[in-house]
Amino acid sequence: MSSFVPALLVVDMQEDFCEPNGSLAITGGRELAPVINDLLKESFVLRVATKDFHPLDHVSFDVSHPPPNNKAFESTVTVANPTNPAESKELALWPVHCVQGTPGAEIIEQIDVTEIDIVVEKGRDKRVEMYSGFTNMFGNKSEAASLDLAAVMSSKGVTHIFTVGLAGDACVKCTAIDAKLEGFESYVVREGTRSVDEGESGWGATVKQFQKCGIKVVSINGPKVARVKAVTGL
Repeated sequence: MSSFVPALLVVDMQEDFCEPNGSLAITGGRELAPVINDLLKESFVLRVATKDFHPLDHVSFDVSHPPPNNKAFESTVTVANPTNPAESKELALWPVHCVQGTPGAEIIEQIDVTEIDIVVEKGRDKRVEMYSGFTNMFGNKSEAASLDLAAVMSSKGVTHIFTVGLAGDACVKCTAIDAKLEGFESYVVREGTRSVDEGESGWGATVKQFQKCGIKVVSINGPKVARVKAVTGL
């Protein structure tokens, strides 16, 4: 097996995460499309996109909870692990977004979806949040995702995963960390992501977390991506 079998992971490039109409839009999110499309044309053995794909009554939605503790961006709720009710975590509430069957859940039209091999729908279980494309908020794999992303990657012999998309300090962060925990070398392409908070408390803190986990933030013009471009025969 080759010691370098790269895959591209495009996280949540969906209408509800992009201006001008997204209910949870990240500034500059739509502008990532040219960079991501350029990467989709490179020599990756696999090109996977993830999509938030929530039921209308998802636990993370502000409207799923009674007032006064139901303010998006401010309130939190305690969520129990569906497979271990004794375990619980606090979850931030968001506006309704990426609901199954709605335009907001669709990948933005600026992304060349013909270059994407597989789409993984995540966050399908109303009881639990799933920022990462690999596991839910408790680190469990479940039917909250349409596919086992790690198994998909392993089936193609993938060794290195390059992650792009939205948002850098949320779903991209959790996905890149889980990729590392699953045993892959994990990279995030800086020009291919935007964060909810591009400042020190958001993206800055994320980069520090990446460093602790052994995840590298790389440039599309740097040597790591150049190595992908040099690969042939995938």
